[in-house]
Formats: sequence, C-alpha cells, structure tokens
Amino acid sequence: MKKFYGVTLGIILLDQIIKNVLLFLMGLGNSFTVISNFFNITLIGNTGAAFSILSSNTLFLIIISIVVLNLIYFLFIKGKKLSGYEQISYGVLVGGIIGNLIDRVVHGQVIDYLDFNIFGYNFPVFNLADIAIVISMIFIAILVIKGDKDGVSSKGK
Repeated sequence: MKKFYGVTLGIILLDQIIKNVLLFLMGLGNSFTVISNFFNITLIGNTGAAFSILSSNTLFLIIISIVVLNLIYFLFIKGKKLSGYEQISYGVLVGGIIGNLIDRVVHGQVIDYLDFNIFGYNFPVFNLADIAIVISMIFIAILVIKGDKDGVSSKGK
C-alpha cells in the first residue's frame, strides 16, 4: 500500500501547492496568457462540481466527497491485496478527490486555473485534481475491461 499512500499524498501536495501559489501570485478572477488563443492560466472559484453543476451546494458536495472516499476505501481498498497498478489508480483518484475537498473546506469553492481554447471552444476551467480524477477513472475502467471485477485483480483476492 506504499504506492497508494505515496501517490495520494503526492497528488494532494502538488494540487494544493499549485493552487496556493497561484492564489498568492494572482488572486481570484485574474488571468494570463501562456499560449495565445490556446492556453491561459485563469484563476477562478467553482462552487459546484464538474461543469459547475450543483453550484452553491458546497456542504452537499463536501458530504458527497466524504461518502465517496469512504465507499472507495471500504469497497475497493480495505483488506484487498492491490497490485501496484491498482494502488496507483486508486491513489490518483483519492488524491484528486481530497485535493478538491480541501478547497471546498478551506475556500468554500474549488480553485480552478487551467483554461484551454481548442478550435474556438473554450473548455470549462479545471485543475490538477480534476485531471487526476479523470485519469484514474480511465485507469480503473481499463482494470474493469480487462476482467478485473470490482477493480481488483483476481490474484489480489
């Protein structure tokens, strides 16, 4: 489980360092261009979940995050002998969830900053924790597609 805890802690620390440095340097609502017409650092607060759904429901989203973290732990991690790949996959997921959960508790909103415009479409602004959650879900989907029921390999049962 060393990989799980290491990856989880690494994602949380990197996510929080980036957000806090940007808050210190820029302040919410400010933006600067990194690559013209493609990529900006735009520091905003999001009181909702993905794509701002459930906006202004911070307490509800905090509760949901805690429930999901407990479900992940009790259903997929506790008492299981996870492979290295599984530990990394769940570590990335848990790290991303906790990164955004910290924002909700500390700031009352999630701090987003990655702002892309691709072929004229300005994607919703997101952050490292969001990337971690999406990537981990892809990893876990691969585990499931490979036939690993419950996201845990048969050799780990």
